[in-house]
Amino acid sequence: MAHPFCHMELGSTDVAKSKTFYTTMFGWNITDMDMGGGMTYSMFKPEGGGPGGGMMKHPVPGAPSSWLPYVAVDDIHAATKQAASLGAKVMKDVQEVPHTGWFSIILDPTGAALGLWQEANKS
Repeated sequence: MAHPFCHMELGSTDVAKSKTFYTTMFGWNITDMDMGGGMTYSMFKPEGGGPGGGMMKHPVPGAPSSWLPYVAVDDIHAATKQAASLGAKVMKDVQEVPHTGWFSIILDPTGAALGLWQEANKS
């Protein structure tokens, strides 16, 4: 697959409860990363393959917990622009994650949320 799903992200209303559920249910090892500014990002990578991901306090106040899949792209700026030209709404324009890569978040023409991700070593 040319553009596989590469990361899954949970925006949770209760990160502690989510961690307990997923470590018990699936045996995921979760590692907390201090992102600065009081934000913690909790990373996981399932044993045996598949995309890993992370979880964090949902960034939208009052929004329910939800999963956001990310698709790997070669050029985040071109992919975000192409998505918009095909009718997607850009919810979060390209943003850098220092030393890691870049992401954007779109709503496809039907309203489904999707993240786009470019690794730093593919710039």
